[in-house]
This record gives sequence, structure tokens and C-alpha cells, in this order.
Amino acid sequence: MGDQPYIPDALADVPREAWPKRVAIVMDGNGRWARGRGLPRIEGHRRGGQAARQIVEESARMGLGQLTLYVFSSENWRRPADEVRFLMEQLRRQLSKERATVLDNNVRFVVIGRRDRIPPETLTEINRLTADSAANTGLVLCTAIDYGGRQEITDAARHLARRAREGRLEPDEITEETVAGALYTAGLTDPDLVIRTAGEMRLSNFLLWQLSYAEWHVTETLWPDFKEADLHAAIRDYASRERRFGGLEPQGGPP
Repeated sequence: MGDQPYIPDALADVPREAWPKRVAIVMDGNGRWARGRGLPRIEGHRRGGQAARQIVEESARMGLGQLTLYVFSSENWRRPADEVRFLMEQLRRQLSKERATVLDNNVRFVVIGRRDRIPPETLTEINRLTADSAANTGLVLCTAIDYGGRQEITDAARHLARRAREGRLEPDEITEETVAGALYTAGLTDPDLVIRTAGEMRLSNFLLWQLSYAEWHVTETLWPDFKEADLHAAIRDYASRERRFGGLEPQGGPP
């Protein structure tokens, strides 16, 4: 990935200060990709994992600050048991396989979501990579696993309620910053740009608090077919917009 961020040819005329610093992706369309080719759904997930690797590498090369991937939602547990087992095992294998790449390229790996339902073998790999990459200062790779936005806000409310009951927090002291500090993403920065593949227009319970000021880019491309060029196109789209955040003049970020 190199020591210096590079500028893809497709973005050569877009000033770096106009790029998003933090990108989130809802990776949709694995099942449709497989079905359209007469393949089992798990093959779509396998190819989706390969697409994720390419986008992580490109994000690191480009010097993006943070990439958040919606890997497994809290609702995904409703899928067939065989598919869930495959997804968890694929995640475990991919974390193990890409461990050296993450560490060698100064990527910091973090996970948001609950952990009590994740299989022990997968959780071990998650914890290992999280701990070993904690001091890295490059791209923050945030993976949402067993994640749901309503679930996150509910857990934050419970946490703040317990603090108030214990006398450590007065209700009038609760601010937006207090709530943000109780979310799974505490210590991270809200995304500037969220990309959703497969043409879907839903939030799908993803980062409901954090995406308040994000720009959306929706592409018809199914996730396994999402390439570096698609990421570049999303960044160009983002750079073309005026972000006002309720004001009259374009701004570079939320207040």
C-alpha cells in the first residue's frame, strides 16, 4: 500500500480536501449475485469477502481515515443456520488470513456491535486482531458485527440510565456528546459518506445516530462486483455536493 497515499487517476482532478475522510458501506447483493449465476448463496458471500478485501486495501492506499463495513446485522441471525455458520466461519478465516496485511499496513481494526452471540472461535480472532492493531495509526477499519442501530441506541440508554441511578450522572447533564460517548462507536468519528450497493434505498438499521449528516451514494452494482472504480465514483459524487448542515454556506463538516 506504500507509505504515501496515492491519488487514483479517476480522482486526479478532485482536490484531496474535497474527499470524504470517513466512509461507511452497506454491502448488499451477495445473494442476488449468486442467484443470478445459478450459484449457492454462500458463493456470493465468498465473493463478497474478496470485494471487501480489495476495498479495504484501496481505502488504505488512498489514505482514508476510517472505513466502516456493515458485515453482519443483528437481524442476520434470522437467516438459515447453515448460512450463518458459513458467514461466521468465513469471517474467522478472513481475519486470520488478512492479519499480516492489517498489521503490516498500519491499519487499526475495531468492531462495533454485541459480542455474546458470536461463536468463540470467531470472537477469539476478533479480539486478537483488535488488540494487536490497537496502536496502529493508519486507516481505522471498523467492522459492524451483530450490529443494529436501534439496539445500539437502546444499549446506550441503558448505560446512561444505570449511571444516573448510581448517582454518577444528572439527567440535565446528558448532551449529544454524552450519548455519543455511550454508543458502540465511542472514540470514532461519524462517517462523511455512506455507500449502499445493489440499488437499495433503505437505512437497514445502520448507524442511525452517526449518519445524521452523512451524504448517501447508492449504486446498482451488487457488492461482489463492487471494485475500486466504484469507490472512486462514489468519492467523486461526494466531492461534487455542497454540504451546508442547515446553514447557508457550504461547509467542510458538521459543527
